[in-house]
Amino acid sequence: MRKVIFALGCILACARLAAGTPIVVFSNLAVTNGMGAASRPDSPGITEIEAADDFLVNNGVRVTELKFIGLLTGGIGSFDPSTMNLEIYRVFPNDSQNPPDGRVPTRVNSPSDVAFAERGFNATDITSVTVTQLAASFTALNSVKNGIHPLPNVQTNGEGPVTGAEVMFDVLLKAPIVLPADHYFFVPQIGTNSPDTSFFWLSASRPIAGAGTTPFAPDLQAWIRNGNIDPDWLRIGTDIVGGNPAPTFNLAFEVDGDLATPEPGSLLLAGTGLALLGRRLRRKKS
Repeated sequence: MRKVIFALGCILACARLAAGTPIVVFSNLAVTNGMGAASRPDSPGITEIEAADDFLVNNGVRVTELKFIGLLTGGIGSFDPSTMNLEIYRVFPNDSQNPPDGRVPTRVNSPSDVAFAERGFNATDITSVTVTQLAASFTALNSVKNGIHPLPNVQTNGEGPVTGAEVMFDVLLKAPIVLPADHYFFVPQIGTNSPDTSFFWLSASRPIAGAGTTPFAPDLQAWIRNGNIDPDWLRIGTDIVGGNPAPTFNLAFEVDGDLATPEPGSLLLAGTGLALLGRRLRRKKS
């Protein structure tokens, strides 16, 4: 496997120990070939696209690591790290105008209008990004990139197959994202170094299943929007692809972190350890 690592700093082991117990908050990296959803930041002449999929937080956590799998149509070398943007949204109607403006079929169970948290590629937000090529060539059977429109033209059936290098992005956050218990959407945006290449976030198992996955309910389907329909969102399967029955999609990602507040037992153990260490040092000195 080919790896490219973009390092911005390092993590101190003592800081990680102090943060809490590492946990997998959510994982569904069981990739399927059903859909590739474009997701990119805006840039001169380029319209922003945001693809989103949901996860559940049962207890307060600090998100310290995010993983996701997609296609780079220009190969692994086309990734432009300076453009990467990671967002977390709550579920509508949080952080939103309500009632909505009526330009899409529904906003029920969509991401909110604006992001709850955001991290960009800089030394303050991110420690490192590791990009691993999983396959030199992978084809998603359908895709959504340009066909994102408000009513009455929402259903385009998708834009057909898309092929590229299958890559996993593993992002370590220097500035953790603190999430209280709630229902959230994750949005990764990846830019490339050429207007002729794109990033497509790949679909994953639905219902969530497979080794290492963490199923939950209710599992909402994937949504997408661009700058032309912002702040609204469309369901990738139900609204854009359509059909009877219309497909629904999950997208491939994982959220890792630690407990937002160390448990009392952990604090007690830490305090006991420090007391014993102090007593031992005093004995040695005397």
